[in-house]
Amino acid sequence: MCLAIPGKIIRITGDRAEVDFGEGTKREVDISLVDVKVGQYVIVHAGFAIEVIDEQQANETLKLWDEILKVS
Repeated sequence: MCLAIPGKIIRITGDRAEVDFGEGTKREVDISLVDVKVGQYVIVHAGFAIEVIDEQQANETLKLWDEILKVS
């Protein structure tokens, strides 16, 4: 199964960006596939930002992840 997680772009350096996934989890990801700015949200899969999404979509997805993790 492949999973893609939403996160917020907090810093960009060339084709790389630091992404905040919440609760202190930050990772560097490749943003060469999307046109993104600091403050925007992206879907990240396998270390690549694959889609820009709005904040509402990101929050809805993160809420679903929280519900799934509580059940597990």
